[in-house]
Amino acid sequence: MFITRRHFLTMLAASPLVMSPLGETQAAPSRVIVIGAGIAGLAAARALAEKGIAVTILEGRERIGGRIYTSHTWPDIPLDLGASWIHGQHKNPITDLAKAAQAQRVVTSYDSAALYIDPRLSKLGVKSANEAAIAKLVTQALNQANQLEQDISVKAAVDRVLTKPVSPSYQAQLDFYLNSKFEQEYSGSIATLSAQTMEDGKSFTGTDALFLQGYEQITNYLAQGLNIQLGQTVTKVAYGAKGVSVTTQHQTHTADYAIITVPLGVLKRNTIQFSPVLSRDKQIAIQRLGMGLLNKTYLRFPKVFWPKNIDWHEYLSPDKGRWVEWVSFAKIGAPVLLGFHAADTARTVENWTDQALVADAMKVLKTMFGNNIPQPVGAQITRWAKDPFAYGSYSFNAVGSTLQDRKNLAKPSGRLFWAGEATSSSYQGTVHGAYLSGVEAAKALLKLR
Repeated sequence: MFITRRHFLTMLAASPLVMSPLGETQAAPSRVIVIGAGIAGLAAARALAEKGIAVTILEGRERIGGRIYTSHTWPDIPLDLGASWIHGQHKNPITDLAKAAQAQRVVTSYDSAALYIDPRLSKLGVKSANEAAIAKLVTQALNQANQLEQDISVKAAVDRVLTKPVSPSYQAQLDFYLNSKFEQEYSGSIATLSAQTMEDGKSFTGTDALFLQGYEQITNYLAQGLNIQLGQTVTKVAYGAKGVSVTTQHQTHTADYAIITVPLGVLKRNTIQFSPVLSRDKQIAIQRLGMGLLNKTYLRFPKVFWPKNIDWHEYLSPDKGRWVEWVSFAKIGAPVLLGFHAADTARTVENWTDQALVADAMKVLKTMFGNNIPQPVGAQITRWAKDPFAYGSYSFNAVGSTLQDRKNLAKPSGRLFWAGEATSSSYQGTVHGAYLSGVEAAKALLKLR
């Protein structure tokens, strides 16, 4: 894999002209710049390079992978701070890549779960999450919301069917369900998640799987032999009839075309200046789609003190969104628990110190497993909303947004092509969606030859 920060300036080469699907005369691609070395950018670059196109990937970070990031802080236990799972292994393109990369996986199951109820709720008679009854209520709420002329949030939809005030215990069960099933899944707050389009899209069937040696095995496999320049933060992209010009803090690069794969959170911040400005439908899509947040706290202990045969440990408490989901790594021999925070709660605790976050986690874990559990010997904590190359974890369908917004985001802008999970109208918010979007962008560009 060729990764360098040395001076590299591509020259716009003369090339034959072809007609684009839009009827515009465009040059066949000879040199292409890909902005972003996440899985979408790597997938696009690999597909182009295999067809003989000269491709340069510009990446602002000092590493590849984007929101796929395997930490080696604990050398004996590689941990994924970004994406972790292949969601649905059957016919999933990431499964094929994992096989090609000879990446070992371990299956986890949402059915392998245990529920822990906070004593404050136990005293009120709460013995379960009351999931069946609440699922029926929420399904009714979403069905009714789908009949409305105007989109509303999931929260507003649920509030519409709650005809009378609910008890504190029921509210806790409802908050638990909405957080675990919606906020943790889609990364957006129920106050902003669309009730009408939130679940639009597709999914693959089969089991979910973690990578024993980290998700980076996939991105490293894709990156082999590609020209990747790290530490190149793009500030301006100019595009026109004669090609594209991409400016970083170090230099300006030119090419026939560019593929933009930066996250939606970056596009929302306008950290990249486009000249000419992007089309109105693309600007509207960037504005309307939501950029969510799902943060991780890995805690390493001197020993496993929780049930080794259970994957998911769930915490039902009066504290909305507080340490609702935990994943055990005991089945791979690691004394590690992974706790999640999503949406609004995640944004709040991002401002806490590591020490405060770990202390709060331990209060909850002692409630779940008893006061005699050992203190953690290490912690790894993510803060994706503060990451200037992401500004969030992954996109979601916010109130008022539609799949057409994603399609508009994916449309070429003259000589600019687009990829990334936010551009996927079928598999948004997923690694496989990002990967497939990169492949599709490359295919669209290759049709110009």
